[in-house]
Amino acid sequence: MSFATTDLCDAHPEVQVCEPLFADYGGTLAFHGPIVTLKLFEDNAQVRKTLETAGQGRVLVVDGGGSLRCALVGGNLGALAEKNGWAGVVVNGAIRDSEELVAQDIGVKALGTCPRKSEKGLHTAHIDRAVRFAGVEFTPGAWLYADADGMIVAATAIHG
Repeated sequence: MSFATTDLCDAHPEVQVCEPLFADYGGTLAFHGPIVTLKLFEDNAQVRKTLETAGQGRVLVVDGGGSLRCALVGGNLGALAEKNGWAGVVVNGAIRDSEELVAQDIGVKALGTCPRKSEKGLHTAHIDRAVRFAGVEFTPGAWLYADADGMIVAATAIHG
């Protein structure tokens, strides 16, 4: 089903609109789905663990604290997300393997790139908690819509 964030904003002025901080890195520019959240810092072990599960068209929102010192998603995790049916991944932080990600059928938005991988075992990650960045609160189960014009978050599905 196709949608445009501009049209959804016009029809639903109550949606939250993300500040335009994110660049597109995946092979799919427009994606949407229910949100799953992770809050972590410079340790992507939980990202892998989550993307190993069935995505069922959901969008993984990773609040990495805005750190650009290491990547939280790369080509291997993008392939895993694609294989397991995730619609997209939004990273409040950095990604790597950008040339691999753009060849994958997955939506990926992030603040930037960094060639350094994350370290494991540094910090505890939290799953399915509301997280806030880019002027928006991302609540588990809410719907994220992303395309070339940006990202919006709605309490329920609004593309029907």
